[in-house]
Amino acid sequence: MTRSIMCFALLLASVSSATAETSLLFDLASPVIFQGDEATAYRDPTVVYHDGIFHLYCTVASLDPSDGGLITVTAHSQSSDLKTWTPPAPVAFTPRDRSLNYSSPGNVIRHGGKWIMCLQTYPTVGGQTTGSRDSRIWTMSSDDLVNWGDATLLRVKGPNVAQADMGRMIDPYLVEDKDEPGKWWCFYKQNGVSRSWSRDLVNWTYVGSNASIGENACILRDGDQYVMFASPGNGVKVYHSSDLAAKDWSHDRLLTLGQADWPWASGRLTAGFVLDLRDEPRVGKYVMFFHGSRKGFSPETHGMASLGIAWSDDLVTWDWPGKTVVAEPGAAPGLVSCCLVGLVTYRRYAPRQAKQ
Repeated sequence: MTRSIMCFALLLASVSSATAETSLLFDLASPVIFQGDEATAYRDPTVVYHDGIFHLYCTVASLDPSDGGLITVTAHSQSSDLKTWTPPAPVAFTPRDRSLNYSSPGNVIRHGGKWIMCLQTYPTVGGQTTGSRDSRIWTMSSDDLVNWGDATLLRVKGPNVAQADMGRMIDPYLVEDKDEPGKWWCFYKQNGVSRSWSRDLVNWTYVGSNASIGENACILRDGDQYVMFASPGNGVKVYHSSDLAAKDWSHDRLLTLGQADWPWASGRLTAGFVLDLRDEPRVGKYVMFFHGSRKGFSPETHGMASLGIAWSDDLVTWDWPGKTVVAEPGAAPGLVSCCLVGLVTYRRYAPRQAKQ
């Protein structure tokens, strides 16, 4: 009887807590935001939250029916609740031009009274499905996060290095130095992850590279440390450093989230972008956006890729819609334990049938 009363009390407390928790994340039915198929793939997401609206930017990839070559554009969609996106699929704001193939928007920052996005060009010739040696990184500016201006080359090797001599580079990301406000760093894929810095986003100083770090770098500040998320062959690796200039970052874990249960991400899970929304009452978490490609569909640069979402309180434990909570090995059996596991599963993850 005592155990039943305890369980009932825990039930009331948990229901009250559940009512108090209003995070938009708990109402999501599926970890999939946009589902890819044989015709269209969604990749490389980045998100800005501004004035109650989530602005999502991503690569939209397709294959040229004439020769099988890769075509990419950069597209935009927006949502007020992370559940309903307008329009129903992202709308391209870059040209459908294989000599450019704008793609992989890294992030969007506020600078000089404008919104600044960094992204890449990824040209393909003939039947190529990966970007040529002419791939470069760029910025675009906007007043409203919807309409974007012409691209400006990021001369991250310095003003005296010609565009033709800069080398192949992709996947840019911009981050401000915590110790020197106004000093911006650009991390990008070249010989692993390379880095350069600037005070005006125009004149850049090249610093060096780390060949052991993967692609799609995303960097957050966490106290006096930086946390980098970067992608190796599969998954999202987590790195730490106190200095953006440092060549070597410590590595502590590889995240694959629910990949083992997600056919849509069975080939590769990658390109994790993390947004710190802990101070936003409607969210209250770190939120990761990423893409997963389907095993067996070639090329991987298309992969029938879909965009996914997950979240965390501490950048260590990650949750997502439909996640199954498993009791810790050795947990004491009994009615209270059963109630707790059941309540936590419902309150935190609102599990429903995940989209496949």
